[in-house]
Amino acid sequence: MMIANDAVLFFAGELAELLTYPDCAGIVRYPVGRRASIKDVIEAMGVPHAEVYAIHSRGVVHDFGLLLEHGMSVALLPAGLAPEYPVDVTLPTILRPTPFDSLRFLVDENVAGLVPLLRALGFDTVHDRFWSDEEMAERAVREGRVVLSRSRALLKRTAIVYGRLIRTQVVEEQLLEVLGHFRISSMDRIFSRCLCCNEVLKPVDKKEILERLEPKTRKYFDDFMICSICDRIFWRGSHHQKLMERFARLGIMAGPEAGQSAPT
Repeated sequence: MMIANDAVLFFAGELAELLTYPDCAGIVRYPVGRRASIKDVIEAMGVPHAEVYAIHSRGVVHDFGLLLEHGMSVALLPAGLAPEYPVDVTLPTILRPTPFDSLRFLVDENVAGLVPLLRALGFDTVHDRFWSDEEMAERAVREGRVVLSRSRALLKRTAIVYGRLIRTQVVEEQLLEVLGHFRISSMDRIFSRCLCCNEVLKPVDKKEILERLEPKTRKYFDDFMICSICDRIFWRGSHHQKLMERFARLGIMAGPEAGQSAPT
């Protein structure tokens, strides 16, 4: 039963699954005893602000500073139901008025298996197992990065603009979750980054690295790339083929000439 000083919050779609309130079916009656912002309220209920993509009340679209009032009804929408879907971090929105200049990732240790896969697909992806939550949030805002994590506490940090609370524990499913969330379909930068350093690879003349190559590599391969940070050499060897097959099994397709190389 609703009482006069309640506000009613409707958590749509997958946001309802994140609520720590049991058996509420996505509808929460919140007693407004003090003026609290919608961001503080929803995060107290277990939903990171990074998961919310639209806030509607009384026919108006609001930002995270909306103050709850007695008798107010508020609808909170996830990415899949928001008007701005699919998510494009390069476009300004009411909730995120300052866009990023490109899609970059920062990966938490609890989903570290995503790092080599995202880099193999050509995405600028940083990770350090020793970073604290504060350090990750600070770097994400400084470099304009989307934070990928299974930690609600990390994604509730105010500094974080874009983030995704990864639902599954299986790394291949995690990758598909990220690609689906951001509707990523273009794989034209595949194998353009070092899997270890995240650096963009550069072509290198075979003659310059000839003494570093194994006999069969010298015989069968002519096109090579190199990382300017770790000095690793990359080419289309067996590991390249295995990664391409792994991506194909996941339904991630790239043209036969996509990228120049992969490490072996």
